Amino acid sequence: MKKRALVVLFVAGAMCLPAVAQQNGSTTQDQVAAQPSQNTQTSDQMSATGKPLQPPAREGFWGRVNPFARKKYVQRQTGPIRDRLNELDDLTANNSKNIKDADSRAQQGIQLASAKANEADQHAIDAGNRAQAAQQTATQANTRIGNVEQVVSNIDQYKASNQTEIRFRPGQGVLSKNAKSALDDMATPLKDQHGYIIEVQGFSSGRGQAAISTSQKMADSVVRYLVENHDVPVYRIYVVGMGNAPVASADQDAKARHSSGGRVEISLLKNNLEQLASSEAAVPAGQDQQVPAK
Repeated sequence: MKKRALVVLFVAGAMCLPAVAQQNGSTTQDQVAAQPSQNTQTSDQMSATGKPLQPPAREGFWGRVNPFARKKYVQRQTGPIRDRLNELDDLTANNSKNIKDADSRAQQGIQLASAKANEADQHAIDAGNRAQAAQQTATQANTRIGNVEQVVSNIDQYKASNQTEIRFRPGQGVLSKNAKSALDDMATPLKDQHGYIIEVQGFSSGRGQAAISTSQKMADSVVRYLVENHDVPVYRIYVVGMGNAPVASADQDAKARHSSGGRVEISLLKNNLEQLASSEAAVPAGQDQQVPAK
């Protein structure tokens, strides 16, 4: 009898065990279903705070992992995790977009600043070139002004550069071949020149007005040859018939002597106008340019 009673108790306990387990599982499912708002609020708080999700505490007989759980129950359990992952993906995408936008704006700012710097450098180089050109122009102008002032101050000061003497036979006023050759040598270089005068002085032996007239005729023959054969302007020639006037000697201690025979002295006198013209021609082409306007 005792053995039979033990067997009955064992069978009864084995039959009650599944019922108890099913009751505990139903209780756990009901508890989880009763707390959807609490899980949603916890998920929102975690999303708002950005803290990592904490593993849920063990509940009921089977815990959070119920082998008899349904699909909706699993979705309710994994929903907060899925939402958190989606939120993290959105934050990552927004951060990447913001980083790209900031990098693009920074690159545009760098390029704009570089372009402005290059433009400023070009303006500085142009200003330096203009300043250098202005300095060169001012230096040339000062040099020319100095030359002009010197020429103006010495405009009426002529210096003898060449002298020629022509001899005539007594009583004649015709130029000989040698006389013409000497006049050619003196007058040929004067073509297209400025700042010179020719002084022609005739001397003749004899006395009084006759000597003066003879000397004037000899001087006139020289002037006529220069005007007709070398196109020397008449206003550049000064003619004087000296007659038998005494001629000053080169030696200051020697006495003046009267001329013997007929002769004409031709003196070429020049001032600084020719020097100014030569200095103007020596300026290289392209130096007389104005400073370009900005």
